[in-house]
Amino acid sequence: MQQMMKQMGMDMDEIDADKVEIHIGNQKMVFENPEISKINAQGQEIFNLQGKYSKQKLQTGPSDEDIKLVQEKTDCTEEEAKEALENAGDVAEAVMQVQ
Repeated sequence: MQQMMKQMGMDMDEIDADKVEIHIGNQKMVFENPEISKINAQGQEIFNLQGKYSKQKLQTGPSDEDIKLVQEKTDCTEEEAKEALENAGDVAEAVMQVQ
């Protein structure tokens, strides 16, 4: 197969990955230990992904861990921590906003 692909000007490489996530709308497909092939054909890269996956809902807004961390550092309410994280974008800035 490899020899035939080379004759047609195609090159294939295996990619070693532990996990692949594909985001579709508000869901994500998570492939654990996938088999991934990258095929280069006439300058175009084609990826082939195989494996078992699970569907999960994408989390919107700050994570529970970040919210708790801001609450611990500032002694604020959960709502205040959420709002600060949404405005700031990261934990350090959110903590400074609340203080």
